[in-house]
Amino acid sequence: MDEIREVFAYNNIRQRLFKGFCLGCELLALAGCSVVYLDGSFVTEKTNPGDFDACWNPLGVDDSKIDPVLLVLTTDGRKAQKERFGGEFFPSSANANGKLNFVDFFQQDRYSTKGKGILRVQLEKGGKAK
Repeated sequence: MDEIREVFAYNNIRQRLFKGFCLGCELLALAGCSVVYLDGSFVTEKTNPGDFDACWNPLGVDDSKIDPVLLVLTTDGRKAQKERFGGEFFPSSANANGKLNFVDFFQQDRYSTKGKGILRVQLEKGGKAK
């Protein structure tokens, strides 16, 4: 997380998005999530990204401990996530586009569908990110 902060949270807009991403990661870690993947305009050179996109590995997550806003993927639920965190969190295994799950979808360029990288964040139990 320190490296993500250093590289990507270099202005007020990016710092706000980073803070929201950290909050979401902490809530997911408290529910037992161990890995989150970060994508979207936040991890580009865009000076003022509008949001971030993230997906989380549901393996080991206790649904009874997860913040409910992270489980609602309807349009209204996604709006609530953006208002609270500044971006969206999706289960990595959920269907993103009718063909791919989110973790695979995030690894494709949206225009060319060629492969691209995303950031993997390892979470620690108790709500911390490594």
